[in-house]
Amino acid sequence: MQKLIKLHSNAEASALYGSLDKNVRQAEKDYRVKVVARNDKLKIMGDKKNVEDAMRFFTRILEGARKGYRAPVIAGAETEAKPEVKIEASARGGIHFFHRGKVIQARSENQLAYLKAMQTKDIVIGIGPAGTGKTYLAMAAAVEALKKKYVARIILTRPAVEAGENLGFLPGDLAAKVNPYLRPLYDALYDMLEFDEVARYTERGAIEIAPIAYMRGRTLNDSYVILDEAQNCTHNQMKMFLTRLGQTSKGVITGDITQIDLPSAKKSGLIEIRNILADIPGIQFIYLNETDVVRHPLVQEIIKAYDKHERKKAQEES
Repeated sequence: MQKLIKLHSNAEASALYGSLDKNVRQAEKDYRVKVVARNDKLKIMGDKKNVEDAMRFFTRILEGARKGYRAPVIAGAETEAKPEVKIEASARGGIHFFHRGKVIQARSENQLAYLKAMQTKDIVIGIGPAGTGKTYLAMAAAVEALKKKYVARIILTRPAVEAGENLGFLPGDLAAKVNPYLRPLYDALYDMLEFDEVARYTERGAIEIAPIAYMRGRTLNDSYVILDEAQNCTHNQMKMFLTRLGQTSKGVITGDITQIDLPSAKKSGLIEIRNILADIPGIQFIYLNETDVVRHPLVQEIIKAYDKHERKKAQEES
C-alpha cells in the first residue's frame, strides 16, 4: 500500500520533513515503512496499517505547521548549546509522543496541563489517584527527551517504603531485593521501548532505576529525573531529592496522597511540599482526579466510592 502527501510550499516541506529529514527517518523507524520525500511530494509505502499510522503522523505535523505551531528544537552540529527540552504540539493544540509506533497523548484537560507543565517548568509535581497517567506521561516525556538527545540520561526512582529502605530481610542479591519496588517503572519503560533498547540504555548508564536512598550525595546533571510514589517519601528524603537536581536537568515528582504507606509518626514529604514550594515560579503543581483515570472504566467508580466512604468516615470521627 502507498499514500501520497502533496505540499503547497517550501515552508510546509521543511516542517514536514524536519531538520535533515528527521521526521522521515523517525517515521521509517517507528512505523516500519519506506518514505520517499521529493520536493513537494511525500510518498509512504508499506503494509496497510503501518502506512496509515505513518500517514496520521505526517498529517498531524502538517496540520500543526499550517496552524503556526513551531517544530521542536533539534540538537544539530551547528550549535554546542543544549536545546531546551521541547515536546511536539499536535494539531489539536495537545502534546503527543510517538513510541513503538503508537501515539501517547493527553486524554483529559488535566493531563494536557500536566504535559504542558513538563514542557515549560524545570520541576513539576503531579498529584492524583492511581491510573491518572502521572507516571506514564512523565515517562513518555523522559523517553522523548532522551531519544532526541535533549538530556543525557533518565533517572527513575521511588521509595521502597514497605522495606523501610533496608531491604535486608528479602532474599537474593541487591537487584533481587529492590526489583519488586521498581518493577512498575520497568513496566512503563517496556511499553515505550523495545526490551533490547532498555538493556542497551541501562548498560551504558543512560537509564538508571534505583531506590531513592541511592540518590543521596549525588548531583544529577543533564538528566530527566522522575520520583514516583512520592507520597511515601519522608521530609528528609524529599528535601534530599529536590536538592540533587543539577544543570540542564528536569525533575518530575508523582504521587497519590490518598495512598500513603508511611508509619503514622512520619509525615509525607509530598504533602509538605505543597506548602513549602507553592510560591516558587519554576515549580508547578498539577492535580489530577478520578475523571483523568485511563484504566478500566470501573476504576473511576471505585475511586469515587472510596472517596465517599473516607469523607463519611472522617465526618463520623470528627
